[in-house]
Amino acid sequence: MRTRTILGTLAALALLTACGGGDEEPTAENKPSKAPSLSAEEREKIREDAGLPSPTDEQKAAYIKALNAINADIVHGKDEKAIDRGINQCSSIKRYKDDEAKQVELTNSRFSSPSAPEGHGEAIAKQILKATHANLCPDF
Repeated sequence: MRTRTILGTLAALALLTACGGGDEEPTAENKPSKAPSLSAEEREKIREDAGLPSPTDEQKAAYIKALNAINADIVHGKDEKAIDRGINQCSSIKRYKDDEAKQVELTNSRFSSPSAPEGHGEAIAKQILKATHANLCPDF
């Protein structure tokens, strides 16, 4: 009985190692695909079509400064990512114009960081929302 168990285990291990990935180089057929990156012009067109703001360089700088004044971990050195998140938040401000609680909820979930993967909490989310509204989409 013990021999059968050992042989069964060895057969299972042999099968698993036979199914494992090899050390072959990626080719066009087995290479993982990357999402196509958009140019600045393409992003601008998408934003325009969606009715979202296209902040100036001055607005972007003021926005990053405002976020860093709240907590440097919000931006954590990724200015463009923070700006993109802010513009996305503008769409939420526009969509949920009369629902501040929903705006705060979406702000908190949208502005996460490695040290705050679930967001920075309601109080900071309110400050982020205010900075976003003031700097990126004051007309919403």
